Amino acid sequence: MSDFLPRIVGFLCNWCSYAGADLAGVSRLKMPPALIPIRVMCSSRVDPLFVLRAFLGGADAVLIAGCHPGDCHYQSGNYYTRRRFALLQRIFQELGLEVDRLRLAWIAASEGVRFKKVVTEYTDRIKKLGPNPVKKEIFL
Repeated sequence: MSDFLPRIVGFLCNWCSYAGADLAGVSRLKMPPALIPIRVMCSSRVDPLFVLRAFLGGADAVLIAGCHPGDCHYQSGNYYTRRRFALLQRIFQELGLEVDRLRLAWIAASEGVRFKKVVTEYTDRIKKLGPNPVKKEIFL
């Protein structure tokens, strides 16, 4: 299991988190290549069905990252994100899925180091959990 590299789908806010990821890359910060970034205009635009589809499609985990609360470029978008994330956690619990495979993070455009830290820590946590168990059931 030590050579397992998880596939983490990351829905990143265009204005903050995606820019933070770009800053981490431009700064040449070392991080595991586990994240598959998907840019969305706002973290509030991440439909819970996108997350479920990514997970049921074989992703080992899903990261939703957006602007810090109160700093959203669309004023209150990240407050909607928090509500949707709570809903997703309940859905995962009801379906018997591991809630630890979901992560919500607030990352500003100037926080390249924080982006690296979030991705690295989350990758390590998912490595300990192992591959997505749903993937086995779907594709057998």
